[in-house]
Amino acid sequence: MSQIKRRQFLQFAGSALATMGISQLDIMQQGDKYGKVLAQTSQRKLALLVGINNYQNGIPQLSGCTYDVQLQKHLLIHRFGFKAEDIVTLTDAQATRQNILTKFEKHLINQAQPGDIVVFHFSGHGSQVVDPDKDEEDGLNSTLVPIDSRIIPGDRSGIVQDIMGHTLFLLMYALKTDNVTMVLDCCHSGGAKRGNFLLRTLPGGTDYRAMDAEFAYQRQWLKRLNLSEKEYINLRRQNIAKGVVLASAKRDQYAVDATFSDFAAGAFTYALTQYLWQKPANQSVKKVFADVSRSTANLAYQNYAMQYPELGINVKENSNPPLYFTPFTTAYADAVVTQTKGNEVELWLGGLDPQSLEAFNQDNAAFNFVDSNGRERGLINLKSRQGLVAKGKFSIITKGVFQLQPGMLLQERVRGIPTDITLKIGVDDLFDSKTAAQATQALKALNRITPVPLRQQEVHYILGRMTQERYQELQQFKSPYLPAIGSLGLFFPSLDQIIPKSFGNANETVTAAVERLKSKLKSLLAARIVKNMVGNTNSSHLKVNASMKIANSQQVISETFTVRGRDNTKQPVTTTDTTDNGIPRLPVDTQIAFQVENLESVPLYLSILVIDSEGEMAVIFPDNQLVTNSAETVLIEPGEKRNIPENDEMTLTISEPFGITEALIIASTSPLKESLQALQRIAKRGDTTKRSAFAATDEFLDVADKILQDLDTATRSGTSNIAQQLPPGVRGVDVKKLAAMSITLEVVR
Repeated sequence: MSQIKRRQFLQFAGSALATMGISQLDIMQQGDKYGKVLAQTSQRKLALLVGINNYQNGIPQLSGCTYDVQLQKHLLIHRFGFKAEDIVTLTDAQATRQNILTKFEKHLINQAQPGDIVVFHFSGHGSQVVDPDKDEEDGLNSTLVPIDSRIIPGDRSGIVQDIMGHTLFLLMYALKTDNVTMVLDCCHSGGAKRGNFLLRTLPGGTDYRAMDAEFAYQRQWLKRLNLSEKEYINLRRQNIAKGVVLASAKRDQYAVDATFSDFAAGAFTYALTQYLWQKPANQSVKKVFADVSRSTANLAYQNYAMQYPELGINVKENSNPPLYFTPFTTAYADAVVTQTKGNEVELWLGGLDPQSLEAFNQDNAAFNFVDSNGRERGLINLKSRQGLVAKGKFSIITKGVFQLQPGMLLQERVRGIPTDITLKIGVDDLFDSKTAAQATQALKALNRITPVPLRQQEVHYILGRMTQERYQELQQFKSPYLPAIGSLGLFFPSLDQIIPKSFGNANETVTAAVERLKSKLKSLLAARIVKNMVGNTNSSHLKVNASMKIANSQQVISETFTVRGRDNTKQPVTTTDTTDNGIPRLPVDTQIAFQVENLESVPLYLSILVIDSEGEMAVIFPDNQLVTNSAETVLIEPGEKRNIPENDEMTLTISEPFGITEALIIASTSPLKESLQALQRIAKRGDTTKRSAFAATDEFLDVADKILQDLDTATRSGTSNIAQQLPPGVRGVDVKKLAAMSITLEVVR
């Protein structure tokens, strides 16, 4: 991968991922090498973390930036060994321009010595001002917007109190250590909001200029660094100043506040920190960046599009250093103990998949403490959760002296899935008050559908109207199946993609649209239940590998595996045609096959579901013929590699709709009896629809429900030894009994 060169700091113009050729299977292969190289522990580790939500002076407020500071702080302390006293945080009113610059100088530049580790994180608005040196063709330099910046309506001078990228270059250059990482979760394109997201950007451009004090500050640093103006310009046009820069989005894209059930955070920061909680050893920055980029796109827009992070590297003698320039040797974790009082504990749940947070509410989940020998020493039953902060009760499950202490890492043991999961539908804020009220009333009348206003909590889809502006944007994004302007249908939360074929006629009323969409909403609900609430690739303890190949060949398109049951002997896989964030593209009529490998010592029961871009689910294994026979036909024996389909008479063929399709591979130690019975009812009816898709949405929802019922039965039969009793109305999933993995692809023409 090429480094970012001949571009000004913070202005990242092209994708850094397209030619990387890095697959999921080399996640763990470089950790030992970096651990040996950086085995010394004498380095001081310093961090300055800035997050701004409560902007003033007419600047739109944000909601997830201060949470980013918490995400990063807990990660640095509990995973990378930073001392709390060596981390300075500036949030909201503290994050003035002068305060950010002063703390950077005093805490980082004045203290860091050669070989020390430095991290600077900024979450907030970004903007752009005129660059007198015109490093870029458009003559603009990107900025960070502090809390005391101003946008004065009608002020033709356009002078803003921002921190220029050129200034950050000098501050980074002034550090005595090369082990520097900047994480910048902001953007420089778009408006204040989009769909259910707040955008971390302010208007900028040729009408805006940095104040004279900013240029005076730069001249002071040039003098202190003994750099001429010419040397300074040449340096910044060649590369970043030093170290590593991780930017959350390309210059022409959005960095978003992603809204979850009861909190907001930056999509990029959450994806980055959650990924690093799940790794037993640090990885190269390029490897981390590649995987986190895919997670960010998914988390930000739910459709793998429109937020592709950017990476810059300038490190002497090492073009691919470990992230944050330091190893960590602690075990992977889903949570960490932050406070204890008797057997009452407080936890930080930084390692949890954000799409599964509803499975970790009051009285419905448990975490284990596992010692260095892999023994389960204690269990924490969750009692409450607010955001990523949880409270629970600890109990010892093995004999011997053991005391839980802050800093101890925990792993998921049981997650609970409520029976009343709902689909949250955002109501378009372009609706007038009467139409919005009608939409809300119609959605409320549907079982397990919850209408919510935008940008107040997580939404899964938006019921909205196709406007001329949205139509033109979707044309730019090359979205298929564009409906008529004025029609009503379902958008993704970012409004940059639609649910294909969910739109009606242009003159349709909102009440009629909701009635028409009843079946579609049931389908989307069932898909969400299965995909988001069962998926546990990171936390499952089962050892399973799965791959998708071109049929009748050895060409692997994509691979997945349970992280804690991974097979490190396999070589990385590359694909020839992928999206910018590494998702394989497959044209319609491509024939594919799956291979699933059981690395456990016990047989596993297998199901494979496919969820397409319209939210429709298909069961491709077991097929109709198998489900009419014994459940044993879906078993994979220990050590077996099973090919699906198993003979040349059957084929799996890629078909429309175009867009993102996800294959969900479910392996369980217990038979999915209820699920098979539901499938048998379809088989006996003689269903021969394409890809074994369900002909009725009630059957679709029924199979999803039966899968969870099977998993709950297996969980309840085996949790007595860990003193975990799930309450009524909650289904449990035991990480030792289930592995649910996904393979994503994009269907193209």
